[in-house]
Amino acid sequence: MRSRSLLWSFNYAIQGILYALRTQRNMRLHVLAAGVVFVAALMFGVSRLEMIALLFTISLVLTAELANTAVEATVDVAVDRFDPLAKIAKDVAAGAVLVSSLNAVAVGYLVFYTRLVSLAEDGLRIVRQTTPTITVIAVAITGLVVLAIKAAAGERSLLHGGWPSGHTAIAVAAATAIAYASNSAKLAVLALFIASLVAQSRVESETHTIPQVVFGALLGFLISTAIFQVFFA
Repeated sequence: MRSRSLLWSFNYAIQGILYALRTQRNMRLHVLAAGVVFVAALMFGVSRLEMIALLFTISLVLTAELANTAVEATVDVAVDRFDPLAKIAKDVAAGAVLVSSLNAVAVGYLVFYTRLVSLAEDGLRIVRQTTPTITVIAVAITGLVVLAIKAAAGERSLLHGGWPSGHTAIAVAAATAIAYASNSAKLAVLALFIASLVAQSRVESETHTIPQVVFGALLGFLISTAIFQVFFA
C-alpha cells in the first residue's frame, strides 16, 4: 500500500504539472525558455557549476509558476466575488514568479554573456560580408507575407496584438542598428538582451503569442540589416 500510495503521489504531481502546461500560458513560455537554455548550454559547453546554476534557476521558476497556479485555483474556489485579500494572495504569488524570472534572467546573462559576445563578433563579420541584395529581397518577401497575414486576419493595430509584434520588431530593429553602427559585439549583446526583455514582456502580458513575437523579431532584424547594408555598407 505504501508503494502504491507513493506511485499515486507521483501520478497526481504529474497531473498537476500537465494541468499547468495546458492552462497556463506563462508556464508554456517558461518551459520553452528552459528548452532553449538547455540547447544553448549544450552548444556552448557550459561548465558543471554553470549547469548546476541553470538547473536550480529553471527549477525555481517552474516551481514558482506551479505555486502561483495553485494559489489562483485555491482563491477561485474559495471566493466567488471580488475580495481585496484574494487579490493580495494572487498578486503576491505572481510576485514570486516575477522575482524568480528576474533571477533566471540574471543567471542566464552571467553564464552566457562572454559566449554570446564571441558569437556576436562572428555574426557581425558574416553580416558585413553578406550581399545586400539578399537581405533586401528577404525583407521584401517578409513584408509581403506580413501584409497578407494582416489582411487575412483583419488586423487593425500595428503595436497591440496580432501579427507580428510591433514592439518586438521595433526593439530588435533598434538593437540591430546599434550593433551595426557601433561595430561592438559587447554592445550588440546588451542591446539584443534588452530587446529580448521587450519580447518576453509582450508574451507575459498575453498581448502576443510566441510565434507573433518571433516573427516580429525576425522582421525587425531583416529591416535593420537591409537599411544598414544599403546606406552604410
